[in-house]
Amino acid sequence: MKKYIFLGFSILTMQSCLVSQKPSVDFFNTPYYRNQANFMSINVPTFLAKSFLKNQLKEDGESEEVINLVKKVSKIKLMTSENMDSKMMAEFTNYLNQEKFEEWASIRNDGDVININAQQSDDVIKKIMIVVNSKDNDAVFIDVSGTFTIDDISKLVEAGKTSNIKINRKKS
Repeated sequence: MKKYIFLGFSILTMQSCLVSQKPSVDFFNTPYYRNQANFMSINVPTFLAKSFLKNQLKEDGESEEVINLVKKVSKIKLMTSENMDSKMMAEFTNYLNQEKFEEWASIRNDGDVININAQQSDDVIKKIMIVVNSKDNDAVFIDVSGTFTIDDISKLVEAGKTSNIKINRKKS
């Protein structure tokens, strides 16, 4: 009986995962950008995303400190794009600067670039924008809302240092 209840709950929950070709990042939600690149946005309920992230981090052997950061997440938006040229990425970077995002880290791995940007007021970080830009002009945008501290972001950067990728911390 428990299996059927769980299966029914899973089906209802998965229906709430919406996939759209409309950009979930406001900057790209104009006809100009929608005609230049192919977008796919995925809206995953936060409780599902948190469970998945926690399990994935545990499997990857991350510390309990990093896993506990997932509890501070209140919303996650995920968007992918194909044909994202360097001009469009430069315009997006300017947009982030105008929206008061600071670049916290730039990670380079085999020609791909991962940028971690944070929007903060005082010592509280409300939004984190993670952009993965591949050498073949594909990009992934992860927009994370929550209540984080500077120490939380530093822990993420330190966790990245222990992996096989190089992190170049930008100076403010």
